Amino acid sequence: MKNKAYLFLFILGALVLVISAWMMLKPSDTVDFSADIKPILNKNCITCHGGVKKSGGFSLLFEEEAFANTESGVPAIIPGNAAKSPFIQRLKEDDPELRMPYKKSKLSKEEIELLTKWVDQGAKWGKHWAYSLPEKVDIPEATQSAGISSNDSEGFIQNSIDHFILRTLENNDLEPSPAAEPNVIARRLSLDLTGLPPDDSLFNDFTTGKITYENMVDELLSQDGYGEKWASWWLDQARYADTKGYESDMGRTMWQYRDWVIRAFNKDMPYDQFTIEQLAGDLLPQPSVDQLIATAFHRNTMNNGEGGTDDEEFRVAAVVDRVNTTFEVWQSTTIGCVQCHSHTYDPFKNKEYYNLMAFFNNSRDEDTSEDEPTLKFYTPDQKTEIKKIVDWISNHGSSQIAEKYQNFLTYTEPIYHSHLIKKFENGNVEGRLSLRDNGFCFLNNVYTQGAGYMYLKYSSGIDGTTMTIRKDNAGGEILSQFVINKTSGTLVRKVPFKKTNEKLNLYIETDNNSVSPKSALGYFTWFAFLPDMPDVPIAEYPTIENTLLKLLNTDTASLPIMVENPDYRNRITQVFERGSWLMKTDTVQPGTPKSLNAWNDAWPKNRLGLSRWLVSKENPLTARTLVNKVWQQIYGRGIVASLEDMGSQSDPPSHPELFDWLALRFMNEHNWSIKALVKDIVMSGTYRQSSKNNAKLYNLDPENRLYARGPRIRLSAEQIRDQALAVSGLISAKMYGPSVMPPQPDGIWQTVYNGGNWVESQGEDKYRKAVYTYLKRTSPYPSFLTFDAGSREVSTVRRTVTNTPLQALVTLNDPVYLETAYHLAKFMSQNNNVDSSIRQGYKKAVLLDINKEKLHVLKELYNSSVSEFKEKPKNIKEFLPYEADADANIAALTVVANAIMNLDEFLTKS
Repeated sequence: MKNKAYLFLFILGALVLVISAWMMLKPSDTVDFSADIKPILNKNCITCHGGVKKSGGFSLLFEEEAFANTESGVPAIIPGNAAKSPFIQRLKEDDPELRMPYKKSKLSKEEIELLTKWVDQGAKWGKHWAYSLPEKVDIPEATQSAGISSNDSEGFIQNSIDHFILRTLENNDLEPSPAAEPNVIARRLSLDLTGLPPDDSLFNDFTTGKITYENMVDELLSQDGYGEKWASWWLDQARYADTKGYESDMGRTMWQYRDWVIRAFNKDMPYDQFTIEQLAGDLLPQPSVDQLIATAFHRNTMNNGEGGTDDEEFRVAAVVDRVNTTFEVWQSTTIGCVQCHSHTYDPFKNKEYYNLMAFFNNSRDEDTSEDEPTLKFYTPDQKTEIKKIVDWISNHGSSQIAEKYQNFLTYTEPIYHSHLIKKFENGNVEGRLSLRDNGFCFLNNVYTQGAGYMYLKYSSGIDGTTMTIRKDNAGGEILSQFVINKTSGTLVRKVPFKKTNEKLNLYIETDNNSVSPKSALGYFTWFAFLPDMPDVPIAEYPTIENTLLKLLNTDTASLPIMVENPDYRNRITQVFERGSWLMKTDTVQPGTPKSLNAWNDAWPKNRLGLSRWLVSKENPLTARTLVNKVWQQIYGRGIVASLEDMGSQSDPPSHPELFDWLALRFMNEHNWSIKALVKDIVMSGTYRQSSKNNAKLYNLDPENRLYARGPRIRLSAEQIRDQALAVSGLISAKMYGPSVMPPQPDGIWQTVYNGGNWVESQGEDKYRKAVYTYLKRTSPYPSFLTFDAGSREVSTVRRTVTNTPLQALVTLNDPVYLETAYHLAKFMSQNNNVDSSIRQGYKKAVLLDINKEKLHVLKELYNSSVSEFKEKPKNIKEFLPYEADADANIAALTVVANAIMNLDEFLTKS
């Protein structure tokens, strides 16, 4: 009996184990909120029950709102009980006045069943797929098909990326395409990595087998052209331009930032460092000049210098742009709509937008005409003088005071700009303060840091003006009084000021009875206070003081940068009602959205802390966003097609596990190296496939989402021009420096206000790469604009790709393309045989051998052109102004070369 009991218990235990194992192995029947439920809610419910509208007091945007009591007094969703949940009941109603969605088609039976099942299973609120990353992704096993799993140069699988791609292809009954020909892949790779076709030496070495494919990848990644090519992509996102934008669109010197980006890419600066320096380089300990230059990323915002505009309005507009751009560039998140209301589809609350804005609201820039603060670029001798001053103050005073003088000489902050002037009489403020006889004004909330001197930047055309600065009002204590005489241009001057450690309201008045009451006595740009320098040893002090003033009055090259307000000038950030900067409500502190990664209390609550939050490995969006954008640059579309949006309304990833694997590898194995990421992608067999299409592929996958063939996309505006210069032999290798003005058609630039003109660059500057071309926001370089480059008034994450007749008109008629065609024709003319000339020109342009049909068509074009030029020799000089002795042959070959440069194979990447 006892043995039977043991036997029964053994059988029962085994049965439990079998059932448990079966339950673990059977397919999961749990409804996934992000994949199954959120799309239904976004499509049918959220417009009335979300961020903007909460009809009936019911919202499906945030978890706590979805399960809260509605206006009826009870929740609409009762987790675990769909039968008693009004949310489900209303979906099943037949009465159109009661049924949801209201006045819309009833949900499908399948959708209602799915929502019902979700509620019965407890209405679990999942996290959107983009807001979390797995700890590890397993690489799929390779298929052992012949020619696919091999790891040699002929096999499809060349690295881990191919395992993911192959599995998806097999699931869709597809096979990879064969590898592209060596000459095709060489051109494709070089264009992707450097923006130019490969040089003859590298091309020949690879196509003849002297070097491996990986050797060529490494060589191209090491070339300076890599940084120039990828900088163009980043500058779109940084909204880099050479002008300020808005109506007047005055010039602005920003090229040092462009050069910083190129250098950063070429030295493969880790992306986390690349991020931190651009968003908060000025907040790093003892920032270098390069780290300050990097912060110009957020000084690329537009500046409105038009008279009569409100500087505060456009300062706020710049801050708003910085918030939106940061989240679009680093997080693929459409945060901009949260300025006015909680996000309609994603879990971001209206108040959280202003928490983010508080990170950016405390920078020193104020939409001033001179773009302060600006980084000054001194000569080596001037840098030596600055070091002497700083060392002297540090030795005889303190390192803290020395640092303030170092900063003031570097970027002239902090200052009180004259546009902060409030009430005034007998004067006005338009960029600068001007006062007439018996004029006065108020400058409030001034903290002098206990200084015994004030620094004043001004200009005057009149002698003998007395300026008096009083405390509070016309009857207040005199804090400073001095005489202003005629100046030669603008001057920075140091004047005595009564020491005080309290915040002051300054009353400023001017008096000069010797001139007309209508005459402006002076123009004042800013007022500044610094802690006093030590005045001992007395014998050395005058020299130090004179050197300081000489440097402050030195006219140097400069660059707008980000600088944070000192503590005593911190700005308060308030929520804008309905997004209007004029309607301010609750005060908020810096903070990040709760739906994203947690904040580390060790981080400072400023831009530096925000940048560290962005590149934290707990933040999956940063790595995902970068990987997706790099993938798009190479394949023409991202793994998530909507580059600018990875929220709940975005396209789902075409290869989610590959996406996760690449993001984890980018952060953890490559340590944020963009070059390593790019190398992974281009080393894959997926990338090396032929781009030739066929009927089956086109019908199953017209956009190549499954990657059963190699990328075939049109080159960017910059690449099209640079390639034309390269194959013609005209391109300049000169790097860095001020932007240049290559040839463009007359009459394009019509600059208002300053009479600026497009002055065509001479010498090799005329043929420099497109990344160095001067970009005026209201009138961008026309051929770039025609090929879908933007004006960079706002950040551009993804260019629209169009195909219009205007593009053909550019490449056929633009002076740059005509000149490059002529120089390609000169190369072709070295061969006396017309057929050979055309073959050589075609191969030089596209690195392919021409087929008989194309050769026949181009030869016919040559014959008709040469006949016409022989009949009308005057047309040669008009067509070819570059050479006085050009004949009909070279003119006809130029027509042929121009045609070659308009072929599809020239304008596209394999």
